[in-house]
Amino acid sequence: MGNGSKSAEFLMEARRSRAARGSAEECFDLGVAYSCGTGGFPIDLIEAHKWFNLAALGGSEQGQTMRAEIAGEMTAREIAEAQRQARALIATNQMRAA
Repeated sequence: MGNGSKSAEFLMEARRSRAARGSAEECFDLGVAYSCGTGGFPIDLIEAHKWFNLAALGGSEQGQTMRAEIAGEMTAREIAEAQRQARALIATNQMRAA
């Protein structure tokens, strides 16, 4: 893995950490990154939908819009998996906060 890839992975991990703590803006940014393949990452619509969903739950209207847009490109099973992952992340964060 080259330095550029390591740097991109570090930035994505930092974003995931901030997003997991409830930042709607970071969640939205991660959704964009996964939906477009930013930073050399492969496009992953399940991950994108999950992060757009979390952004929407945090009050992001853009998150709602983008979640609906990419849902049109996904199967019902993929959407269900993205929703399951979002619920699991929410539950994990609630347990940490308790």
